[in-house]
Amino acid sequence: MTFRLSRRTAVPLSTVAVLSLALTACGGGTTKESTAGDATAAPSSSTSAAADPNAPLKEGLKIAYLPKQLNNPYTDVEVGGGKVAVGELKGEYKLVGPNDASASSQVSYINTLIQQQQDVIVVAANDPNAVCPSLNQARKAGIKVVTFDSDAAKTCRDAFINQATTQGIGESLVKMASELAGGSGEIAVLSATPNATNQNSWIEVMKTELAKPANAKLKLVKIAYGNDDDQKSFTEAQGLLQTYPNLKVIVSPTTVGIAAASRYVSSSNYKGKVAITGLGLPNQMRKFVKDGTVKKFALWNPADIGYLAAYAGGALASGQITGAEGEKFKAGKLGDYTVGASGEIVLGPPTEFTAANIDQFDF
Repeated sequence: MTFRLSRRTAVPLSTVAVLSLALTACGGGTTKESTAGDATAAPSSSTSAAADPNAPLKEGLKIAYLPKQLNNPYTDVEVGGGKVAVGELKGEYKLVGPNDASASSQVSYINTLIQQQQDVIVVAANDPNAVCPSLNQARKAGIKVVTFDSDAAKTCRDAFINQATTQGIGESLVKMASELAGGSGEIAVLSATPNATNQNSWIEVMKTELAKPANAKLKLVKIAYGNDDDQKSFTEAQGLLQTYPNLKVIVSPTTVGIAAASRYVSSSNYKGKVAITGLGLPNQMRKFVKDGTVKKFALWNPADIGYLAAYAGGALASGQITGAEGEKFKAGKLGDYTVGASGEIVLGPPTEFTAANIDQFDF
């Protein structure tokens, strides 16, 4: 069973904080604004035309996906949803990307996509600013730019598909960690890359939450980086547990990291002593939930993120929306969406997975 998200607007998810599932939003999007000298102002050609909500969706659109890296389980699900949506739009789907998640590795792919005259580029930025000059060159060439999962600077894209609000995700990660730690003790974060926009934004919210009196007994001892590489994440998890013998929880807001940390703990003496939580794929995490290594984690359906990005790109390229706040469009099976502030389009709240419900999900 693949779950459906009911949220349909880009209004900040005030309900995230009160989700009955004690939410731990999965590692994905970010709304944190980044600025840099090379994040130049958006080309006027991208914003001057007025939206026509009644304009027909164009067929034959060339929509290219550029994720953080290829051969990543989470990414595979995301772009798979995009491929389905592009098919529904009767467009041409293309997938390109690096095998590593370094900050500058995406630039050459963007330049190639410009030369190929794509209509839409859907990109998950490894660095919010490194991709900006190339993305703005694409926009000057008339290509619509949609970021998903991890945002670029707001001045170099037309819309951003966010999984949930940054605030809600960070709060949820701390809430799960606190529950698993019994309200006190040492916790550590196992993140993706040091420059990952989404990860850094969630971690900043986590720090703010941990500074509140309610979480005064929790201590963040380390932020480690596994670079979204399975073996490095495995090694980093091992290092955290060896360096901090009193560690109670590892929080990994990345699907690669949480799976690698779980694999290490499941076959070590730390099983049952150190909790693992964060953002993960149910199919990848099921065995660790079943064997008791992981009590709870969270995520949304990544396929829906890629799916929504395609429809947003189609709406932009067809003139139905420009990325301005308040514009509305229909995203196929997901229904109606409204563009929020700064071109942000929020998919909806994530779901918390436990032994009680994990078998209800298949992705």
